[in-house]
Amino acid sequence: MKILSIVGARPQFVKLAPIAAALTEAGHEHVIVHTGQHYDAKMSDVFFSDLGIPDPDVHLGVGSSGHGAQTGAMLAGLEPVLQEHAPDWVLVYGDTNSTIAGALCAVKLHLPLAHLEAGLRSFNRRMPEEHNRVLTDHAADLCLAPTEVALGHLRAEGLGERSVVTGDVMTDVCLRVADLVRDRNPELPEGVAPGEYVIATIHRAENTDDPVRLRAVVEGLASLPHPVVLTAHPRLVHKAAEHGIDLTAGSLHTVEPLDYPAMVAAVAGARAVVTDSGGLQKEAFLLRTACTTVRTETEWTETVDLGWNVLALDLTELPSLVDRPAPAPTDATPYGDGTAAAATVATLAAWAGRR
Repeated sequence: MKILSIVGARPQFVKLAPIAAALTEAGHEHVIVHTGQHYDAKMSDVFFSDLGIPDPDVHLGVGSSGHGAQTGAMLAGLEPVLQEHAPDWVLVYGDTNSTIAGALCAVKLHLPLAHLEAGLRSFNRRMPEEHNRVLTDHAADLCLAPTEVALGHLRAEGLGERSVVTGDVMTDVCLRVADLVRDRNPELPEGVAPGEYVIATIHRAENTDDPVRLRAVVEGLASLPHPVVLTAHPRLVHKAAEHGIDLTAGSLHTVEPLDYPAMVAAVAGARAVVTDSGGLQKEAFLLRTACTTVRTETEWTETVDLGWNVLALDLTELPSLVDRPAPAPTDATPYGDGTAAAATVATLAAWAGRR
C-alpha cells in the first residue's frame, strides 16, 4: 500500500510522526509532501529531526501569503506530485490550507482521500479552519475520527458509513514524548522557577488581528501574579508590533517557539496553560495541567466536560480563570491509549480499494 501524506504546519508534523513510524513498521510505502505553509525553521524543519520523521520527499516551499494565493499555489504544486505518485491513499491532516488544498487536488484527480482528525467541529463559521475541515470531511472517502464525539458529528452530517474512530494520533506522540522528558527540566527564562509559571501561546487570527482583543489578552496575561512564559508565534510578534502592544510587560517573559519535546516539558512543569491552540488544549489535558482557552468555543469538548479546560468568554475574567483552583483528578482517556497510529494504518489497509 502506498500512502502520500500532505503536511505543512506545526501541528501536522506532530500528527505525522506516529503515522510515519506505523507505516514503516507495517511495511507500507510512504511519500511525505511538505507544502511549506510553515516556512520558519522553528515552526517546521526542527520538528522532523525532533520527532524522528523522515525528511520530506517533496517540499513545495509555498510560504506565507493570503488564503487564496497560498491555497492556489499549493494546488498548482501538488497536482504533478499526486499524478506522479498515484498513491492508494492521499492522507491529509487536520484543518489547515495544506489540508483543503490536498483534498481538492486528490478529488480532482480521482485519488482516494482519507482525512485524519475528521469530525472536529467548533460550529464557528467565522473560522477558516472550520470550513477547511468540513469541506475536507465531505470530500473524503474515509474519515478517521479521533473521538466518539467527532464520530457523532460525522454521522449527523450523513458521513457515518465512511467514518471510523481510530483515536487521536497526537495523544500517541504526547504520551511518548512525556515519558522521554519526564526527568528533564523545562527550558525557562532566567528567574522563572519550575511549577510556578504559566505557559501561554496565542496565534489565531481572531485574537491577533483585532487590536482591542489582542491588547485585552496580553494585558490579562501581563497582570497575572505568576510569571507567564509566552511562546511567541510569528503572527503574534508581527501583529503586536503593528498595534504597539508590549509583549514584555508585567509578568510576561516572551520567548521564541519551543521545539515539541521542550514544549511538552514546559507544559508538564507549568501551573497552568493559556492558549488558543486546539492541540495544546488537548496536550494540557493529557499532561494534567489546567488550561484556559482564549476562544468562544473548542473542538475538544471533552477537556471542558472533564473540568480541565475553561473558555475565556469574557477577557476581563482571564486572570481569575487562569488562577482558579486545580481541577478534580480524572483517569478518563477520551483520546485513546496511545495506539491511534497503528489503528489508523490498519484502517487504511482494510479500506484500500473500497471506493
